[in-house]
Amino acid sequence: MKSFRLLPLMVAVGAALSLPAQAQSLIDLYQSARSFDAAFLSAKSQFDASLAKADQARAAILPTVGMSANVSRSLFIVDKPPIDYTYGSQNVGLSASQPLYRPANWALASQGEKQVGLAQAQLVMAEQDLVVRVSQAYFDVLAAADNLTFVQAQKAAVAEQLASAKRNFEVGTATITDTREAQAQYDLVLAQEVAADYDLRVKKLALDQLTGKSDAQPKALAAPVLLPPLAPAVVGPWVSQSEAAHPGIMQAQMALDIAQLETQKAQAASKPTLDLNANYNVTQNNGNQQSVYDFRTNVGSLTLAFNLPLFAGYSIQNRLKETLALEEKARSDLEGTKRLVSQGTRTAFFGILSGQGQVKALEAAEISSQSALDANKLGYQVGVRINIDVLNSQSQLFSTKAKLAQARYNVLLGGLKLRQANGTLTADDLQEVNTLLVK
Repeated sequence: MKSFRLLPLMVAVGAALSLPAQAQSLIDLYQSARSFDAAFLSAKSQFDASLAKADQARAAILPTVGMSANVSRSLFIVDKPPIDYTYGSQNVGLSASQPLYRPANWALASQGEKQVGLAQAQLVMAEQDLVVRVSQAYFDVLAAADNLTFVQAQKAAVAEQLASAKRNFEVGTATITDTREAQAQYDLVLAQEVAADYDLRVKKLALDQLTGKSDAQPKALAAPVLLPPLAPAVVGPWVSQSEAAHPGIMQAQMALDIAQLETQKAQAASKPTLDLNANYNVTQNNGNQQSVYDFRTNVGSLTLAFNLPLFAGYSIQNRLKETLALEEKARSDLEGTKRLVSQGTRTAFFGILSGQGQVKALEAAEISSQSALDANKLGYQVGVRINIDVLNSQSQLFSTKAKLAQARYNVLLGGLKLRQANGTLTADDLQEVNTLLVK
């Protein structure tokens, strides 16, 4: 008895996984995207601008120094008695000021330091988002390529079944119904192949646009596919990590600290200020209207300037009320962010557990579908099964294979999204996925 195994399928899958020499790994494409993606480059520029802006706040507590200079010339003419001469002066001055007691300035400088932490957290979030977007686009291409491969293998298998139905009809061992059913299934698979090919082209364009490559060729997963276990396997540690490491929580905490410093600035508006001012001027005079003789003056001064606000039309009190309300808002935002991060981490964690369960179930379904197809083909040959049974078994097998491939990609991507959800995702986490790719 002839054995009916899906050798065409294995050949087609093997051909699809034989990648060209220029195929790129996930890390390779991430590095390309890091230097090309407009959203990430924009975030980096914003980070640099935030650092510069934060340093500007320190100027409020540092001394200021200025220099001035001027030159003047005048012409003095008298008709009777006739007098005609010129005179002028040259002046150079230096001035410096150092705040001695300005609580608002110190609060402003502290806000600048907090802005640095805020900018850092924003850049971390942008980098984590890039890691996930590149991984998503990478696995989308692999899934689309797998789907096209399975559809083409199904087309070959249906074509073989169509030819068998036609031969059986010609020799009188089958009805025309078998031929028409096989033809209908073949036409349907042709339509699926067109759709799968279009989907693969679109997914490749998205990956190219993200990475700046003209024809990115992502490496496939190495066979057999062994998905890494989820560690730790309980949700508690993942949630605990998020409270200390998530950049979103760090941003909310920095925003609260900045709001508290803004309240200090509002309170400082009613406090006195004390500044130290120093001036030194040198003037060279080349005569004047009363004398033609040159003379020089050197003047220096050192001043303590004290200022105490007494009344400002209740603006200080109302500004304080505003900052206290904004501080309370920032505190509520921080608590809300913590709750969202905790919920997102739990959702991502249980999503991976569900995905792992789906992979195991689909692996078992793949084996069962293959056995069912073999049995239906054998039954068709001995006359206890009809052609539609074989066609349905083929369709079920290829559909299961496509779902299994997609489920594996979802689990790998879910691991990265879990780390993004709890704030611990870095580019180094791609290395674990990279080890699963073909060499």
